Amino acid sequence: MLHGFVPWPDEFVRRYRNKGYWEGYSLPAVFGKLAATYPDRLAITEGSRRATHGEIWESSGALAVHLARRGLKKHDRVVFQLPNGIDFFICFLALTRIGAIPVMALPPHRETEIRHFVTSSEAVALFIPAVIKDFDYRLMANAVRAEAPSLAQVFVVGEALAGQRSVEDLLAHPVDPDELAKLDGRALDPGDVVLMLLSGGTTALPKLIARTHNDYVYNFKQSARVAGFNADTVFLAVLPMAHNYTLGSPGFLGALALGGRVVVPPKADGETVFGLVQKERVTAIAAAVPLVVLWLNDPALSRFDTSSLTVVQNGGARLSPELRSRLRQRLACQFQEVYGTAEGLLNMTRLDDPDDLILASSGAPICDDDEIRILDANDRDLPDGEAGELVVRGPYTIRGYYNAPEINAKAFTADGFYRMGDVVKKFGRTLVTEGRKKDLINRGGEKISTDEVENFVLKHPAVKGVAVVAMADEVFGEKACAFVTLKSGQSLSFEELKAFLLEQKIAKFKLPERLEILDEFPVSPAGKILRRDLRDMADARVAADKKT
Repeated sequence: MLHGFVPWPDEFVRRYRNKGYWEGYSLPAVFGKLAATYPDRLAITEGSRRATHGEIWESSGALAVHLARRGLKKHDRVVFQLPNGIDFFICFLALTRIGAIPVMALPPHRETEIRHFVTSSEAVALFIPAVIKDFDYRLMANAVRAEAPSLAQVFVVGEALAGQRSVEDLLAHPVDPDELAKLDGRALDPGDVVLMLLSGGTTALPKLIARTHNDYVYNFKQSARVAGFNADTVFLAVLPMAHNYTLGSPGFLGALALGGRVVVPPKADGETVFGLVQKERVTAIAAAVPLVVLWLNDPALSRFDTSSLTVVQNGGARLSPELRSRLRQRLACQFQEVYGTAEGLLNMTRLDDPDDLILASSGAPICDDDEIRILDANDRDLPDGEAGELVVRGPYTIRGYYNAPEINAKAFTADGFYRMGDVVKKFGRTLVTEGRKKDLINRGGEKISTDEVENFVLKHPAVKGVAVVAMADEVFGEKACAFVTLKSGQSLSFEELKAFLLEQKIAKFKLPERLEILDEFPVSPAGKILRRDLRDMADARVAADKKT
């Protein structure tokens, strides 16, 4: 078992096995069986590239052998930062076949975040693209490698720099079938860690979420069943495939596991997306609030045949009832809200739920053994209909963050329930989200830690104090507004602040999108900044700007 992983207690292991939630299959075994049974079935379409299950299995096996030759082995952590596409799945599957553990970073992450993921996981390798738009990931990788003693190797999809290895070059060299058979013959423990996801992050930087083969296979299979996926499913992977939502909730893994296929669009605009819906007869899309708003307001939508669509999902942030209703009417398909967390719990509206639940609720847990409770500030259970903090434990909800005992003492109850940090109302098994306990900005599904951004803003020599809060936004739901007090005689413009933060090499989606200069912060009698007052102030100023 991986050191630093927090396992389920033995009594829960027995329970989840006996009830059939944990089937005893490793993640590679699921897709190896598919490849053996349906080798010529189309799995993923990416532009002009089309790959079958057999081709993906063959390429991932060859890559696994090359990676093993270069020293990668079971339990090695590998920071994995690849864009959507066929190569994503080949590289991901190759690592899991070795027993190495992908740490699922996102393409927008930059040097600060990648360095944190490498050092906190003690990663020995990094998978990156060469260049996307104007950003060279290879240079970033070299900068991280210079400061991270554990990081021995960098693998590049595309042209590699000196000292790095190109995935294409590795795959150009055939491997001995006996060597591959020997590699695949090494048994993978289904109870072992298969991948690490990233927490939404209410602390300075994301925590690592270690998921096992057993729990994650159940995660994507069961959520795919609830989504109605089957062999006829054609899933459009428009959001980042490294996100838990698009990866396995149910995501592309769920679609493939139940016999469907996946289409990867090059862009997320309406013309591209719905052009592919028409061409590939897409049946399911995993969307988010900003995309739904974009598509519903795109006149190009009316030019395409979208009759193949059966379900459009929304995840990351709650979609308003009005937009849910408009989406169903405009696309003539069912809407499904997906509310959950990379730490585990998934809630989904059912496709046959009554309209009041489909249009207004956050769904119900996908598993009968998801134990959900709503607690008050003193950890006392609240009755149905009263808002409190959602806590949960179950067969696919972690029992602790990776290698983080101090954080776990606060994030989990003594009896193993994970504190979601969300304020929720419960009606039987149905949940309705109300907001958050802590200051965490949800920008269209991307979670931004106010603590992290504030720490960077405070490094500016003109800044005396800062409070970053969420301000309402019609497209993204929330954006970050920075309230700043300045040192005597100093000045600071919004553009100067953005330029300074970009120099800190953080992801662009974390940048504040408004700056307000104050003489002093509103504070409580205890001296704490009244963030609610600041949020109200930000919303009022945004509203005033719209009137001018």
